Amino acid sequence: MTPAATALIADDEPLLRTNLREHLARLWPELQVVAEARNGREAVELFELHAPRVVFLDVHMPGVNGIEAARSIARRAQVVFVTAYEQYAVRAFEQGALDYVVKPIEAQRLADTVQRLQSRLASTLPDGDAALDDALSKLADALRGRTAPRPQRLQWIKASVGTSVRLIPVEQIAFFKSDEKYTLVAWDGGEALIRKTIRELADELDPERFAQVHRSVIVNLHRVSQVTRSVNETADLHLTGRTEVLPVSRSFLHLFRQM
Repeated sequence: MTPAATALIADDEPLLRTNLREHLARLWPELQVVAEARNGREAVELFELHAPRVVFLDVHMPGVNGIEAARSIARRAQVVFVTAYEQYAVRAFEQGALDYVVKPIEAQRLADTVQRLQSRLASTLPDGDAALDDALSKLADALRGRTAPRPQRLQWIKASVGTSVRLIPVEQIAFFKSDEKYTLVAWDGGEALIRKTIRELADELDPERFAQVHRSVIVNLHRVSQVTRSVNETADLHLTGRTEVLPVSRSFLHLFRQM
């Protein structure tokens, strides 16, 4: 009797896990996603518990990264990297026994991966080899060491719009504004709420394009059209193509001294 097709998904972003799971449900209805992990350590623990036949791993996760997790489980499952850092996934894929898809996930690319996985599961069990182990070791060292690339800045924002997940290019975003639980994303196509905090966004966005101007506001500097200073060392910010007036607090007024 052929074992059931089972999978584990590991990604530190809940929306990305949901997006991948929904894609897989459409492309491979027989696949059972038996567990989801938020980081590499949890992925290894859940793998030992559930022994899935396929593991989808994000490369960059807090703590134990996806490459290190793959070293622990690659000989016992088919491993697929789902990542924005394509250079690592490609280098591992070239060694064999692995596959990869790049964020944001394209349905056709994932469909190719599903076909490859189905073929492998039907024909053989994963056994790995020394070349693969060596490749993963070098990649893990690169991620930890000086040869690792600088963290890539956010290229898009994932937001729930109705029943779907929308990937919004950051260059289209005018501003972010937070309240107690959510952050509003305002872009050329509309508005949506996300769960990322202003602090998280400030660390991940390109500082050449985005700046925090208030404890609750980040703006796209390329969209600033006017800054109106107030007598109490604060200011109001106007953006091209928007009617909102955004606050600039005293702590961030220095950003606009030359304007």
